[in-house]
Amino acid sequence: MGWLASLIQRHWQHPYTVLTILLWPLARVFQMIAMLRCWFYRVGILSSKRLSCPVVVIGNIHVGGVGKTPLVAALVKALQQRQIKVGIISRGYGRSSTDTVIINARTNASEAGDEPLMLFQQTQAPIAVATTREAAGKALLQAHPDLQLLLSDDGLQHYALKRDIEIVVFPAADIGKKMDLLPNGPLRESLGRLQSVDGVLFSQGDTIAVQRAQQLGMVKTQWSGYSALNYADFYCLNQPQQTAQAIEFAGKHCAAIAAIGRPQGFFQALQSLGIDLKQAVALKDHAVIKPADWPVADVIFITEKDAAKLVAPLPHNIWVLPLSAQICPDVAEFIQSRLQLRNSDTIKA
Repeated sequence: MGWLASLIQRHWQHPYTVLTILLWPLARVFQMIAMLRCWFYRVGILSSKRLSCPVVVIGNIHVGGVGKTPLVAALVKALQQRQIKVGIISRGYGRSSTDTVIINARTNASEAGDEPLMLFQQTQAPIAVATTREAAGKALLQAHPDLQLLLSDDGLQHYALKRDIEIVVFPAADIGKKMDLLPNGPLRESLGRLQSVDGVLFSQGDTIAVQRAQQLGMVKTQWSGYSALNYADFYCLNQPQQTAQAIEFAGKHCAAIAAIGRPQGFFQALQSLGIDLKQAVALKDHAVIKPADWPVADVIFITEKDAAKLVAPLPHNIWVLPLSAQICPDVAEFIQSRLQLRNSDTIKA
């Protein structure tokens, strides 16, 4: 059924009239179910639990691939710079284990999932994964009782866990587009959900994008901002201390492979940096990269997310493109002020 999923995803970008006619009624059924589910939690028919620590959800209304993970890393680092003790909870999508796991230096991606493991490697923040975010939060607070704040990586629609702040990551490229709910479109919830959250972060946007969204009436939140991606030098996966710039790969047969939400974005980023890609292999998000998947090339480029789940032995010619996100204005300041969090130095004093 992979061909059907690919067809529907192409339909989301360039609608086919026939599919619109067929899928529109299904989208209305999905919308009604989503609305009822939300209402059941709001009136208490379905129970929602609160943790002993404030929870900030960083989520999205799209089906994956909105560039959320680097934004979570950037927010964690910004909170850490403010001396706020922050942890991360996640379900660890794509992992093979169902155990509750507190990530450490020996944890692998099959236990924790590629994104939580990458976040741990980038931030060293306490991170727990479990089948529910409530279970992850309880386990993390038990292991780290001094935590002042928990970030839920994704989970906007996980209403079983109460949250203190909701921040939605929304692709700036989708501002103004007419998009429907699943399966007729890429949305988990309607665009109206943007007006009920506390903040909207437009990924890969700018001040003009934020202003346009406000003019269109998309957002009526306490905080709205944008993010930009910054790319560092490439590093060799087997020898991370060995770095290189794009120009050093000139004249070589270059290929790339990615198992992320929107792999074309990674391939385009490589080309924008000056890499002449001869082959690009796109796999399903979170997929395990098997030996047969590797392209034959002088140099193979991968994402940090994919690098986190690879295990030896590995080809010697794999290079990783690190990226980081810059958020403007400072969302960490908004969160600290809204929750009245004191830095850890003040607490000790």
